Amino acid sequence: MSALSTSPARGASAPDPERTASVRALLRGADARRRRKDRTMTVLMWSAFGLAMVPLVSVAWTVVVHGMERFDVYFLTHSMRGVFGGMDAGGIYHAILGTLLITLGAAVISVPIGLLAAIYLVEYGRGPLARAVTFFVDVMTGIPSIVAGLFAYALFAVIFGPGVRMGIVGSVALSVLMIPVVVRSCEEMLRLVPNELREAAYALGVPKWLTVVRVVLRTSIAGITTGVMLAVARVIGETAPLLITVGVVDSINGNLFEGRMMTLPVYVYRQYSQGLVPCSNVTDVVCIPDINYDRAWAAALTLILIVMLLNLVGRLVTRWFAPKTLR
Repeated sequence: MSALSTSPARGASAPDPERTASVRALLRGADARRRRKDRTMTVLMWSAFGLAMVPLVSVAWTVVVHGMERFDVYFLTHSMRGVFGGMDAGGIYHAILGTLLITLGAAVISVPIGLLAAIYLVEYGRGPLARAVTFFVDVMTGIPSIVAGLFAYALFAVIFGPGVRMGIVGSVALSVLMIPVVVRSCEEMLRLVPNELREAAYALGVPKWLTVVRVVLRTSIAGITTGVMLAVARVIGETAPLLITVGVVDSINGNLFEGRMMTLPVYVYRQYSQGLVPCSNVTDVVCIPDINYDRAWAAALTLILIVMLLNLVGRLVTRWFAPKTLR
């Protein structure tokens, strides 16, 4: 029985060892031309990566070096109320509070609208209305930020009169910029949900709206959260619309519906635009000529840290709510 199993099949010739070795060497070896091309493309790829990292590392290093001079607890917990000239005082607490509140208001407005629009496009959208919604979302993606600010200001000026400056106006302006980003990111995440999950729910008699809520959204919640965080990071550094809609103030204001508010991007712009302080020796107050530049760099560093924190939170949420796979 063993002799029959080990003998070659009838009519088949024994393999040639030399030919087999040459075929294996040919398969394992690589053409010199292809090897050179592979190495060249690898070098070009890493060179492009290094070239792209140069400005990023340069900007980050410059902000950290200049911003750490005034980045301390006092700077984070005090406002600019009563600070003038080149006084060694003042902070960004009012700007941090305004940035967080206005951005939160923009997220409250844009996330439900963007998510519902994405659900409609993926689950229900058919015909001319869906094409129109997609077209206007694409158009809104390219709207300049200053146009969004002018739109929000004009809308509230019709209601409250010209010269209105409130935090909620800035939230509306930022929501105009956030909505298309939220729609696109949520739409892509919803399309990644396998159709088999929907069909299984329909086979059990689950209504479509409940399938969307309990199956589709729960499966894509990690990606949706990441998209929302990216949209927040996209608008948190906008300056032009907030200059028009929110204005400038040196005091702390925690009410979105009353009075002007300060934000970190506007604070950086205002401090830098004030330039050097003309100091005189006749006053007893300590005067720092470049104090405005120091405050601007420290505020820019704070804004970068806030954006990094938001991205970190998004990564953690993605990891926690990601669908569990079988191992």
